[in-house]
Amino acid sequence: MSNLYYFSHETAVIDDNVSIGEGTKIWHFSHIMSYATVGSNCNIGQNVVVSPDVVLGDNCKVQNNVSIYSGVTCDSDVFLGPSMVFTNVINPRSAVNRRGQYSQTHVGEGASIGANATIVCGNDIGSYAFIGAGAVITKFVKPYALVVGNPARQIGWMSRFGQRLQFANNGMAQCPEGLDWYELKEGDVLYRGNERKE
Repeated sequence: MSNLYYFSHETAVIDDNVSIGEGTKIWHFSHIMSYATVGSNCNIGQNVVVSPDVVLGDNCKVQNNVSIYSGVTCDSDVFLGPSMVFTNVINPRSAVNRRGQYSQTHVGEGASIGANATIVCGNDIGSYAFIGAGAVITKFVKPYALVVGNPARQIGWMSRFGQRLQFANNGMAQCPEGLDWYELKEGDVLYRGNERKE
């Protein structure tokens, strides 16, 4: 089924009271639930569930078999890899109803989460962070951080283009693809654009 503004496959289910931006595509067997917000030019893969009150910014790519639960918000340009997992209750029990006690998880602009990674709820992901495939996130991930493993640990820094950064003794690094500069200062990466600091 197509809409004037977005495309949805005939097997997709779009509930009432959703907001879907122009140019977004929603593929086979996916379900966008009431009160979800999906930005413009997003690609929602096969068998994806977007729960109530979830917010996806513009140009997000959600690969197959991802469930985005209530309590999750993603800024623009976020990549969610195949079968990655969000959670929203820290101590679930089948016999205990914890609706209304969902923990919040925010994914910053441009962040990438690899296939089969798990994000334990309440742990935000910084802008342009890169979560390796299969990683289990149990604490806050800094912007531009590269993290892998279970539990995930930081092993480096990534550029906005998704390339690993190598910092010189002066704390500066240049991304070979975008030619943008980054500064490592007091344990954080600062984006410097095309500006070079000696």
